[in-house]
Amino acid sequence: MRLTRKTRVLIMLVSAMSAAGAVCAQNYPTKPIRAIVPFVAGGPTDIMARALGQKLTMAFGQQVIIDNRAGGGGLIAATMAKEAPADGYTIFFGTISTLATNVATKAKLPYDPLRDYAPITLTASNPYFLVVHPAVPVNSLKEFVALAKAKPGQINFASSGTGGGSHLAMEMFRSMAKLDMVHIPYKGSGQSITELLARQVQMTFVQPSITIAHAKAGKLRVLAVTSKQRLASWKDAPPIADAVPGYEATSWQGVVAPAKTPRPVIDRLHAEIVKALNAPDLHGRLIAEGTEIGGISPEAFTRHIRDEIAKWTKVVKDANIQVE
Repeated sequence: MRLTRKTRVLIMLVSAMSAAGAVCAQNYPTKPIRAIVPFVAGGPTDIMARALGQKLTMAFGQQVIIDNRAGGGGLIAATMAKEAPADGYTIFFGTISTLATNVATKAKLPYDPLRDYAPITLTASNPYFLVVHPAVPVNSLKEFVALAKAKPGQINFASSGTGGGSHLAMEMFRSMAKLDMVHIPYKGSGQSITELLARQVQMTFVQPSITIAHAKAGKLRVLAVTSKQRLASWKDAPPIADAVPGYEATSWQGVVAPAKTPRPVIDRLHAEIVKALNAPDLHGRLIAEGTEIGGISPEAFTRHIRDEIAKWTKVVKDANIQVE
């Protein structure tokens, strides 16, 4: 079959673009990479970004500069990442809030998580522990559910803030278990744990890294975990799904780049991030903290974001959650 001149030109252009992309990935990076983090220094997302940044700096021979841009519930950082050049020199450490729950809780977003970014990989998932103060007369999830049903409207639960990950995870649990409890929002998980320790509330959902020390000291009691399976770092906590079939909730984070970043660059970033996540020192530390390590493909991460948006949008709608 003879090809027309126009078709031959198009084939040459496509081949040239593919070759350019391959060369780009082979030489990438040739200058420092900016990693935008939507929270202040010291939090879980920042700690992950700095740990991976060090690994990537060593792998690439170019510095990865952490750029903390807190504010607006992650909107400021997410917008900056969206508007950055799609050349592989800006990456964004997105979270469940910036890439999923904001869609459900914000009336209008200045970005679209599925349209404005090129997903690279999920870096980590952190389930929550369901914890109570030891003064609450229960020793298992089954006993807690029975107590809450026997005392409708009398059990207070803390969260890190209205519309936050722990709040939405609790609302889904409350709905699926058919419990009537009172939500007490605080400004961050640190404050909610402080109030639980002071017996101002009876229970909360909080990440294992914040909980384990208090639980070992007998100051808090862990009843269950929100992941599908028990954690290696705290095997005594059964999954909530054992008592509430189908339940699962995790806080998570991952790395994305601006939309239209060349696929060869995305693949290079993905390969190095996965290698860093599985480095013995970082891998061991994350597992000890109760973290489930990621490393999925860009396509799988895209599906994950899409599924999470749908999941939490339903929870927000069913619970009639209003976030100002």
